[in-house]
Amino acid sequence: MTTPDTAPPSLSPDEFRRRAQMIEAEVANVIVGQRDLVRQVVVTLLAGGNALLEGVPGLAKTTLVRTLADVIDCSFSRIQFTPDLMPADIIGTTLISEDEQGRKAFRFEPGPIFANMVLADEINRATPKTQSALLEAMQEQTVSVAKTIHKLDRPFFVLATQNPLEMEGTYPLPEAQLDRFFFKVHVTFPSAAELVEIAQRTTGSRRPQTRHVANGAMIVEMQELARTVPIASHVLAYAARLITATHPGGKETPSITRQYVRYGASPRGMQALILAGKIMALLDGRFNVAFADLKAAALPTLRHRVVLNFEAQAEGISPDEVVKGVLEAVKEE
Repeated sequence: MTTPDTAPPSLSPDEFRRRAQMIEAEVANVIVGQRDLVRQVVVTLLAGGNALLEGVPGLAKTTLVRTLADVIDCSFSRIQFTPDLMPADIIGTTLISEDEQGRKAFRFEPGPIFANMVLADEINRATPKTQSALLEAMQEQTVSVAKTIHKLDRPFFVLATQNPLEMEGTYPLPEAQLDRFFFKVHVTFPSAAELVEIAQRTTGSRRPQTRHVANGAMIVEMQELARTVPIASHVLAYAARLITATHPGGKETPSITRQYVRYGASPRGMQALILAGKIMALLDGRFNVAFADLKAAALPTLRHRVVLNFEAQAEGISPDEVVKGVLEAVKEE
């Protein structure tokens, strides 16, 4: 398997696009509508990031992850987050084992985090101590137990879900952990026509079938190819202006930011914006990043990285409104 430091990926841009379209098409055999949701989850996977899905119950958030794992031939695990879940239940624990000669030794038993695709279901139901067990894995793709660092296999993809309606018994994710999610995706309610299609697919005797169209090695190659997409200096400067415009202390900060934002996006947000733009360019059949790619990626990239102040909360201003205001204020020149 090649890495960006040793050799260029052997995958062509055309094959990248074709394979990504096959993944989306297979997922669409199960998931009705939600094209933007599927596209954003696939972009996150191909960027090597992690996604946070937010939506009311019953919108197929869990089904989407299971379907994606079926389409891509790699290991999958599901963690149901609850208030009594402990960090060891996620990363694993050290046990005392005894061999045939009666000699005892410590042995590490890996937890469900050791998989290519990990579904963190209802992540905001676990305590902060348990939530923090994911931080190292999501950022470094390693797990530290005692004095040993265990590397996670690539690709590694965490897709977490949370319910925005239920507040009792939940623990909101801290900003430090939110920043480690590449995209935050809002799962919208289906239309009436889509509800009819959902009923037809799920209440009959035949269930939708999927097939493997990629594997872990192919996904890693696609991730490496995405990083080779060039970006012009003026487009890169535009991305930097978008990030700085989310901070209230800048000289050219838009009025909506100064009024409603307490803290803006981090440099990690800039990295996510550029990577998402590169992947969107490849999916569109181009080998260069355009302004439109960055604008399309701005909402899922920045909505969870913009921390609003009390005035915004009092007036019912959402992070999406702030990001849209920033996009309108920052010019491409």
